Amino acid sequence: MPSSIETRELTKRFGAITAVDDVSLSVEPGEVLGFLGPNGAGKSTTMKMITGFLEPTSGTAIVCGYDVEEDPVAAKKAIGYLPEGAPTYGDMTTISYLDFVAQIRGFDGAERRKRIDAAVEKVALEEVLQQRIETLSKGFKRRVGFAQAILHDPPVLIMDEPTDGLDPNQKRHVRALIREMAANKAIIISTHILEEVEAVCTRAVIIARGRIRADGRPDTLRARAANHNAVVITAREADAEAIRRRIANIPEVKSVVVVGTVDGISKLCAYPKSGNPIATGVADIVRNDSLPVQEIFVEQGSLDDVFWDMTASGSAPGAGRA
Repeated sequence: MPSSIETRELTKRFGAITAVDDVSLSVEPGEVLGFLGPNGAGKSTTMKMITGFLEPTSGTAIVCGYDVEEDPVAAKKAIGYLPEGAPTYGDMTTISYLDFVAQIRGFDGAERRKRIDAAVEKVALEEVLQQRIETLSKGFKRRVGFAQAILHDPPVLIMDEPTDGLDPNQKRHVRALIREMAANKAIIISTHILEEVEAVCTRAVIIARGRIRADGRPDTLRARAANHNAVVITAREADAEAIRRRIANIPEVKSVVVVGTVDGISKLCAYPKSGNPIATGVADIVRNDSLPVQEIFVEQGSLDDVFWDMTASGSAPGAGRA
């Protein structure tokens, strides 16, 4: 059975600029893939090629078994697309625009009404159905764009910044909706909000300078952070150096540094070798040697740290699944 979304060595050049460079990935039903990268990394360009809005310089995009270039109509029928900015017809009312989209999608009569009503209810647009889209807030415009993307209940959803412009309650609602729909869809979400990946994504791809730098589950990617499994210790400044030297002698500890001192209290960070857990060993030494430690806790690392390392440090590409 083919993947819902597959790209094979997808590349896009604009003159001398390579916006997307040899991107290969697949997304299965039930996966919500968070597509992460800084501005200009190639996220939107990749998504536009998958949806058929841009022709690749080389490579292939396949949606539900249909080559986007060879069978574009069949491929696009399988896609719900929310582009950046959610372009719509501003002089239309919300209901007239959704009715127009439903007609374009081939629905008529009772089925058309049913599809519109379902999309309106899911995205909570009831209060603005008779308003012209140009008069809506940014958040409601985004929700109208979301509604048109899901109106035909597609097996593939591709969304560029789906919660952009939404208030916290609206974001919570949309994230819950994405999790609900993920049961039987393949979903790609491009986002700058790392919290969003933690909230809804089962997998994350980090892209920089047009190439995939990391691909894996969010918790697996977090484990790549330099401070993953590091142990943070607080103690009086007068005791900090003695504690640092004692903890540094533990074989599993790579290094111990004093990261700061405030009001006579120092914070030390013990880094493990190869990211392996060291908390038990550190706690045993603290207890057995009666070290005057005030607090001890374990760092888990963060996607923010990994994102920075992968996109700002010039690290070598690492396209393998984590």
